[in-house]
Amino acid sequence: MRTILIGAAALGLALFLPARTFDYWQAWVFMAVFLAAVNAIGLYLSVKDPALLERRKQVGPAAEQSITQKIIMSFALIGNLGLLVFCALDHRLGWSPAPAPVSIAGDGLVALGLLIDFYTFRENSFGASNIRTEADQNVISSGPYAIVRHPMYMGVLVMMIGVPLALGSFWGLAFLALILPMLVWRILDEEKLLMRDLPGYIEYAQKVRYRLAPFVW
Repeated sequence: MRTILIGAAALGLALFLPARTFDYWQAWVFMAVFLAAVNAIGLYLSVKDPALLERRKQVGPAAEQSITQKIIMSFALIGNLGLLVFCALDHRLGWSPAPAPVSIAGDGLVALGLLIDFYTFRENSFGASNIRTEADQNVISSGPYAIVRHPMYMGVLVMMIGVPLALGSFWGLAFLALILPMLVWRILDEEKLLMRDLPGYIEYAQKVRYRLAPFVW
């Protein structure tokens, strides 16, 4: 409960402080959707896969083993925080207001992205928040892994596209474009480790061509 309250407070601070108002319904709805989905996943993992839940808690630059991933995660965290602040400023200053139906659709994308991650976690108990391999880890090629090699990141991408729309900011999509290279860099660097340390991954990569988005990349 303490972690949930701290997370909600930090998210609210990142949104309502730069917006300088609590009269920001898009932020309230986004927070409700995001926190409900994240906590539902956490509750499921606490019952069905507590080992994975512990792996998911090891997040951030300090949890990464390589210097490259520490750098990537540092930029990613700054970028994600910057996206929230930018969208809140957009709301306050009225740079690119999105109509209500667009914001609701954005919340749908946030929920969809987290649902993709949920199915990924159900399929792969080694889906840690940091980049590493375990001694007993094996290649997963079923479920969402039969479509793309990194379905968890696909879920993150869908969710992140939804965030600025949910917060009522069209210009937030342009800010998001500055963050996406970090995701691509993380995937490429992670695949170097998987091909080196995870038996069968090279063969799997030859079978499943797309890393992040079907028919795109």
